[in-house]
Amino acid sequence: MKKKNESIKIIPLGGVGEIGKNMYVFEVDEDIFVIDAGLMYPEDEMLGIDIVIPDITYLEDNKERIKGIFLTHGHEDAIGALPYLLLKLNVPVYGTILTVAFAKEKLKEVRVKKEVQFQIIKANTVLHYDTVDISFFRTTHSIPGSIGICIHTSEGNIVHTGDFKFDQSVSDFYQSDIAEMARVGSEGVLCLLSDSTEAEHPGLTTSERVIAGEMSNAFYSAKGRIIVACFASNLIRIQQVFDAAYETGRKIAVVGKSLESVYEIAVSLGFLDIKSENLVIPVSEINQYSKEELVILTTGNQGEPFLVLQKMAKRTHKFINIQKGDSVFITASPSPGMELIMSKTVDMLYRAGATVLSDRRKVHVTGHGCQEDLKLMLHLMKPKYFIPVQGEYRMLIAHSRLAEQVGVERDHIFIPDKGEVLEYKNGKMSVSGKVASGNVLIDGIGVGDVGNIVLRDRRLLSQDGILIVVVTLSKYKKSIAAGPEIISRGFVYVRESEQLMSDSTSLVRNIVEKNMEKDAFDWSSIKQDIRDQLNYFLFEKTKRRPMILPIIMEV
Repeated sequence: MKKKNESIKIIPLGGVGEIGKNMYVFEVDEDIFVIDAGLMYPEDEMLGIDIVIPDITYLEDNKERIKGIFLTHGHEDAIGALPYLLLKLNVPVYGTILTVAFAKEKLKEVRVKKEVQFQIIKANTVLHYDTVDISFFRTTHSIPGSIGICIHTSEGNIVHTGDFKFDQSVSDFYQSDIAEMARVGSEGVLCLLSDSTEAEHPGLTTSERVIAGEMSNAFYSAKGRIIVACFASNLIRIQQVFDAAYETGRKIAVVGKSLESVYEIAVSLGFLDIKSENLVIPVSEINQYSKEELVILTTGNQGEPFLVLQKMAKRTHKFINIQKGDSVFITASPSPGMELIMSKTVDMLYRAGATVLSDRRKVHVTGHGCQEDLKLMLHLMKPKYFIPVQGEYRMLIAHSRLAEQVGVERDHIFIPDKGEVLEYKNGKMSVSGKVASGNVLIDGIGVGDVGNIVLRDRRLLSQDGILIVVVTLSKYKKSIAAGPEIISRGFVYVRESEQLMSDSTSLVRNIVEKNMEKDAFDWSSIKQDIRDQLNYFLFEKTKRRPMILPIIMEV
């Protein structure tokens, strides 16, 4: 029997109050265990940002205590931040064989050169540490190798479900181990952290068998080419597309770098069942087949299918353009904030002559459990304390209400903010503090170098543009040697605003000359005067506030 654990802390660094960016820290006495290292795609106001990852300052400060990073599955919301984490931490990474393969691919994409210690686990693996044991159980999700994680402490089990749903008709790769879940629950669960993504939706999640049947029927009835857009790592959906194409005698061309990479890894590890050797053809050969023989499977560069469909509709895609008579299946639900882009995409596809079948047939279902699935997990685990995770705030609230319905006491349910420390000590769970947390923005190869100030400047530039004022002065003669010259970008069209530009130039000249009449003057006071007075003048004339950038040179 392991020694009694004195202190247990649970700290979400991401994944609460948001979709994606999952990262949960579990501290048992002196040991730290990290579950998931996910990314999130930027919100609309994050102009120019590529991806968002959690702030890992707390982990950097305590890196000697970290025993490992444990990955629940191979989607971006669980592994996307891993390369950036491993640039700063030297810790082993644990995951199932497919999850580890995808994680290694992520490291290649971000060009992480260092040696990383990956450990492949199976659902029946048990890891032993000084303070705890860690075991795993299989869950059903849209990707094989998805697992829940159980940390065995002296006070009871702490369970993180990962992404899950219950579906009795899925193939072996996707089956849940309900017996193991029940066994973990019967041992006694101190705290359950459970996926809340679909907590607002009643009933059970629709079975994948229904989707497979609908897709097969749709493939039979479609005339012309079929174009299927999906998330690159939704392997359960990709398998259904391959099966339906095989049944209907069509060939498949895989288009999109991320999709090709996922396809190659999944086939090499045996997680995609290709029923015929010549089912998949190179995209360069599609003109050798009639339209009725083709299925084009595609996704976007970051696994986002809508933008690539827009390119096809606008006829700017490198390989495939929408033709009259094409049937398009969008087998992906838009992530929060992407609903507008999806409706715009569907509109563009119709304009280009395609028929979009996704709004008539059910060819997609979520990979997450709806309310009845979530209640079943709560019944299996029977937790003393409950923490809803992996969802926006309203989803966490909906999930907490479900927990109350199945008998979890209200004061035993916690909805933490990012960085909030939940501590179990002396038989009681409570909020005991806060650690550094938040968003780290990644723009190109810059990690965290774009903050709120830069985003504010980008927002201002996007709203009213910029005005650059260039003046060359002779300090010796106390006179203007050249200029002022005013350059406008995104503010007004200069050729149609000559009077405004002329008046602005005169104003700047007067400001500079008045300043130079003083006995002592400095560049910064002239620049501030130019900003203030020009800003007031332009707002009076145009009701716009461009960013004003004075540049003063000296001869």
